[in-house]
Amino acid sequence: MSETLSRDTLDASATDLTAALAARRVSALELAEEAIGRIEARDKAINAVVVRDFERAREAARAADAALARGERRPLLGLPMTVKESHNIAGLATTWGFEGFKDWIAPADSVGVTRLKGAGAVILGKTNVPPWLGDFQSGNPIYGRTVNPWDASRTPGGSSGGGAAALAAGMIPLEFGSDIGGSIRNPAHFCGVYGHKPSWNLLPQRGHSPPYTDGGGIVLAVLGPLARSAADLDLALDVLAGPDEIEGVGYRLALPPPRHQTLADHRILLIDSHPMAQADDELRAGLEGLAGRLEALGAKVARSSELLPDQAETQGNYMALLQAAMARGNPSAPSITAAEWMNLLDVQVAFRRRLKTLFESFDLVLTFVHGTAAFPHDDNPEMGARTIELNGEPTPYFAQLAWIGLATFGNLPATVAPLGQTRAGLPFGVQIVGPYLEDRTTIGFARLLEREFGGFRPPPGF
Repeated sequence: MSETLSRDTLDASATDLTAALAARRVSALELAEEAIGRIEARDKAINAVVVRDFERAREAARAADAALARGERRPLLGLPMTVKESHNIAGLATTWGFEGFKDWIAPADSVGVTRLKGAGAVILGKTNVPPWLGDFQSGNPIYGRTVNPWDASRTPGGSSGGGAAALAAGMIPLEFGSDIGGSIRNPAHFCGVYGHKPSWNLLPQRGHSPPYTDGGGIVLAVLGPLARSAADLDLALDVLAGPDEIEGVGYRLALPPPRHQTLADHRILLIDSHPMAQADDELRAGLEGLAGRLEALGAKVARSSELLPDQAETQGNYMALLQAAMARGNPSAPSITAAEWMNLLDVQVAFRRRLKTLFESFDLVLTFVHGTAAFPHDDNPEMGARTIELNGEPTPYFAQLAWIGLATFGNLPATVAPLGQTRAGLPFGVQIVGPYLEDRTTIGFARLLEREFGGFRPPPGF
């Protein structure tokens, strides 16, 4: 079937590619070879796919073709993709970008990787991250720096930045990332692709934890997909979501469908200001422009609500819990007492109850992902001294965590969809936050936005 393989086949969505594979219009091996060729050609300038497993991928593709020929049908059968470096794949290094882990080889696949392979995915390798997954950039002493395909002088985001860059550059159609401080959402926003931070504990974390630890779920942390279309997020979620084997004895997943089928039916709370962070005027205009278009279609958009918990208090509690969670496996990280930890968990539960009330009056919250588009690389080792320029003024680097704190501290689903481009030609997105376990509602809204206003656009030259 080589003659049917268009030069642009790999630019199709994962959903369309799986349909083409099932219809035998393209073979898994042809897709794998095309993806490998693109990685070898395009990644020289980007450095996104830093762990390559091409020979085993070819074997998996041949096995997928044999299964397709037998009439087997699985959700991702024959689809080439990558996963974030922090996911364990048996026989490959998992370093989390930390030199002390550079020789650690994963003995087994993570739960997520096992599910992807079981669904038929052909995993080509792993994508770059910052040390300890703790930066808005994706570079480390082991694998070097990943650059943004829109502008090599700028970050692709972090910590799932390698995956977002590979997607935007057309090297792969689907990526598996993780998020605790915007690590799916920021790269999606900076690279102009889609990303979904699931509700907490929707996807088992076993096999995604620092080397030498054994996979108990990290508070706040989630695993989730990045893609070039909103439908692909649903496709991946169908494969990845559900309880781990221990809970699976008694639990079954039954996510509710999207709340609405049209944009006009949505009740939306717009958050375009925060006491702890600023946003660039261009991005503010883009978010307000979206709100205006939604209102013109008939959606109800509120700019404030007494139901919204105090944002400064929320951010303070989120940062305290985040810093404690990020200490896992890191001997140099500061620690807190057990009593302080349990008090924070009590505060989080009370916060989540308030959010349940908020989402009785609203279907979604729309807000920024990050207050600026992709910013220039910053190599200052003193992260606390870094700044990001907003509206011509330097602002604290990590203040931008404020925009993602609501969803993360609340354990809520949040989908990022491309929204527009700055005058400099850099993409930016919108963060769509929904009620706990209503992941289909945030992804569904992103799908409606894509249908009504358009979605992913490739960077120039890709």
